[in-house]
Amino acid sequence: MMDMIDNNSHQHQTGNYNRAFGIGIILNVLFVGIEAGYGIAAGSLALIADAGHNLSDVLSLLLAWGAALLAAKPASEKRTYGFRKLTIMASLANAIVLLVALGAITWEAIGRFFDPKPVEAMIVIVVAAIGVVINAVTALLFVSGRKHDLNIKGAFLHMAADAGVSLGVVVAGIMIMFTGWLLIDPLISLLIVAVILVGTWSLLRDSMNLAIDSVPRGIDIAGIKRYLTSLENVIKIHDLHVWAMSTTEVALSVHVIVKDGALENDFLPKLQQQLHDRFGIEHSTIQIEKQDDASCMLNKDACI
Repeated sequence: MMDMIDNNSHQHQTGNYNRAFGIGIILNVLFVGIEAGYGIAAGSLALIADAGHNLSDVLSLLLAWGAALLAAKPASEKRTYGFRKLTIMASLANAIVLLVALGAITWEAIGRFFDPKPVEAMIVIVVAAIGVVINAVTALLFVSGRKHDLNIKGAFLHMAADAGVSLGVVVAGIMIMFTGWLLIDPLISLLIVAVILVGTWSLLRDSMNLAIDSVPRGIDIAGIKRYLTSLENVIKIHDLHVWAMSTTEVALSVHVIVKDGALENDFLPKLQQQLHDRFGIEHSTIQIEKQDDASCMLNKDACI
C-alpha cells in the first residue's frame, strides 16, 4: 500500500511539471538563438556568456524532465526501485555541466581583460532585458516545487540565476554606454560566474550526497532514533539506514528489537505511517527481532 501511494504521488508531481518543462525549454531555445546571434553581432562577451549558460539550462531542463518521466515508471523484477535514482543522477549531471560552462566563460573573460573588444551597448541592453523576462517567467514555473524536489530545485536555481545574470548584463550595457569602459564586459562576466557558482556548488553538494546514499538534507535521523527507541516494547534498534530513492522519496530500513510477547497486529502499519507523517519517510522496511535473536550485522560498533 505504501509503495502504491508513493508511486501515484510521484507521477502526480511529475505530471504537474510537464507543462512547465515544455514551456521553459521552448522559451529558452528561442532565446538562446537570439541572444547568441546578437551577442556576436554586438561583440559582447557578457551576452555570449549568458547565452551559453542559457543553453546549459536547456540541457539541464531536458535532463531533469527526462529523469522525472522515467522515475514515474513502475518498478520491475530487474529494477525493483524503478528508475527513481535517475532524478539524482540528472541533478548531479546538471551541476557538472554548469561547472564546465563556468570554466569556459571564465577563461574567455580573462582573455578579454588583456584584449578588450568593442561592444554595442544598446543591443546588449535590449536583448538582456528580454532575457530577464524569459528567465524570470521560467523560474516562476518551478517555484512551488523547489523545496521538495532537488530536480525541480535545480531547474528553479538555473532559471532564477539566469534572471539575475541577465539583469547584470543590462547593467553592464548601461555602464558601457555612459562610460565607454570596455573592461566592464568581462568584469560582469566574472561576476556572472561567481553568482552561478554559488547555486551550482549547492546543487553539486546535495546531488553528490544523495548519489552516495547519504542521509538526505532535512531528515532528522537523530529524531528518528529517539522516536524508535521510545516506542513501547522496543528495547533497542540496529542497522538503521536512511537514503534517497529519488530527489523526492526517502527510504528507511531498520531492525527493531522488541520484548518477548506479541505485538499488536497494526504495530508495523502504524509505525510506517508515523515515520511518513513525522519524518518524511516514503518507504520503510522494518524487521522485528526478539532480544535473543538480535544481531547487528552491518555496523556492529554503532548498534544502539
